[in-house]
Amino acid sequence: MERIIKIGIVQQKCVADIEQNKQKLAANIKEVVEKGARLVVLQELHNSLYFCQMESVDNFNLAEPIPGPSTKFYGEIAAQYGIILVTSLFERRAPGVYHNTAVVFEKDGSIAGKYRKMHIPDDPAYYEKFYFTPGDLGFNPIKTSLGVLGVQVCWDQWYPEGARIMALKGAEILIYPTAIGFESSDTKEEKQRQLNAWMTVQRGHAIANGLPVVAVNRVGLEPDPSKQTNGIQFWGNSFVVGPQGEFLAHAGDVEEENIVADVDLTRSENVRRWWPFLRDRRIDKYEDLLKRFAD
Repeated sequence: MERIIKIGIVQQKCVADIEQNKQKLAANIKEVVEKGARLVVLQELHNSLYFCQMESVDNFNLAEPIPGPSTKFYGEIAAQYGIILVTSLFERRAPGVYHNTAVVFEKDGSIAGKYRKMHIPDDPAYYEKFYFTPGDLGFNPIKTSLGVLGVQVCWDQWYPEGARIMALKGAEILIYPTAIGFESSDTKEEKQRQLNAWMTVQRGHAIANGLPVVAVNRVGLEPDPSKQTNGIQFWGNSFVVGPQGEFLAHAGDVEEENIVADVDLTRSENVRRWWPFLRDRRIDKYEDLLKRFAD
């Protein structure tokens, strides 16, 4: 029996005005709902500009408690439309302890669960270690009325371990809110290699685990407030793939887009029967994975 979920993805440009971003998101969510979406996924840190391009203690003022004002706002939207909604917020847990946190809302607007970003990058223009304490909730899927969601955030999407653990714990879809783009000094060829690698590694998670993958990225140029770089040109390319890595939806690299894709969760069962990767794992021989480097 088919079990099809209509998934809406919102690829959006952000501005400095938080309220403007939230109202645009509300309108975009409405648009994908009107197209039939029952599960809607937003991009990483969607309330604001990507503030991690520079280190500034003032940016901690953007953080909120969970629950808090933003969870109230998005919870009301989820309840209004009766949808499962995946959001990405800057969490103020305590003075000096902040997280990059995905919050999932149930159809009634309640919080179904949250995930704190585990892998925290520290690269030019992505100074996230200054802002975010690594997550301590583990890789635990979030149960919703539409299915079990393996939600992670951006840099987590490069690591097969997180995807695998989510799959082993029963996730039915892997979801990655994202904020990633190009640095202007890279060559055209290097930019294309980076983009291809980003899509390929996540399609690999889909194939290796026999699960659909949803990745929703920002789009547009965001200047670097410190002027140390020319800013980040977020590359968009939000996508949904099936359990064999096949594209079900794929946004462009320049424009804002609201897209709905049909995902049949019963295909995962069939694909895992054809390609029984989980059956053939040598779990008795993987101890080296717990080492930083296997000398």
